[in-house]
Amino acid sequence: MTQSHGVRIEQFGGPQAMRYGPIEVREPGEGELAVAVAAAGVNFIDTYQRSGLYPLELPATLGMEGAGTVSAVGAGVSEFAVGDAVAWLDVQGSYARDVVVPAARAVPVPPGLDPRTAAAAMLQGVTAQYLTTDTFAVSAGQTVLVHAAAGGVGLLLVQLCVAAGARVIGTAGSPDKADLARGAGAHEVILYREEDVVAGVERLAGRRAVDVVYDGVGQATFAADLEVLRPRGMLVSFGNASGPVEPVAPLRLATSGSLFLTRPMLGHYVAKTDELRTRSAAVLGMVERRHLDIRIGAVHPLDQVVTAHEALEQRRTTGKVILTS
Repeated sequence: MTQSHGVRIEQFGGPQAMRYGPIEVREPGEGELAVAVAAAGVNFIDTYQRSGLYPLELPATLGMEGAGTVSAVGAGVSEFAVGDAVAWLDVQGSYARDVVVPAARAVPVPPGLDPRTAAAAMLQGVTAQYLTTDTFAVSAGQTVLVHAAAGGVGLLLVQLCVAAGARVIGTAGSPDKADLARGAGAHEVILYREEDVVAGVERLAGRRAVDVVYDGVGQATFAADLEVLRPRGMLVSFGNASGPVEPVAPLRLATSGSLFLTRPMLGHYVAKTDELRTRSAAVLGMVERRHLDIRIGAVHPLDQVVTAHEALEQRRTTGKVILTS
């Protein structure tokens, strides 16, 4: 064991349940890397784990993604060496100065790519990539509704859908956020605090004209989603920012137009190492070539994690929130 510092919870609760302080980090075992963390990403899944919505075994160190430099290599690892720049997602304990990462879950970072940008691109970038290529393959001429279009995933979804040739309608909570969504390429943005979303979509695109809805908000937007989709359209419900959606009777999907409903999770799309690295390489490559803009909205030191979570849950953030050690 080595001494480090990180963000821990001993009981589920609000942001105040998190404590920054000394932690012990074990040495890397077979097939593992020890990594000095340069940047960790803050995601809604972290708040779900902290609150107990997605329970963890306690006590636990939070954080699921990051980027840094390999500091030690366990037995049997040949693809990475000490000093390599790596990034990862779906690795528990990333809100720390040091973390042990399975080599099979690590991806190389292109030379010259800043670790903060690499960390910011991982979970949300790969999420946007699989949502637009595999969950629903967006193509030219389609109409897409993206909720929270100025958020971390939202801005990336907008860019990828526009690049595929789709017409993108976004939703946002303020004029400033609407401007960010338009800056990412959204053709229209509905200010949901000023206009009913269903009415806004019908005004812009017509009745039941949306091919796919990407919804990371959850409970607050679900009912409207069913009203804007075309017959046989798809609702991709990938998050619960406003709370989990209540159970849905299959007949409701039938009477709303034989709709498709899916609740994808990242882990099922990167379960194998080659799939993880293929998706990550696609995202990091687009970032490196400046075909995908990663907006970092805020950077906080680890000991200010409470502030970071409060801002995220109160929807006061735009783009990606990063913690640095």
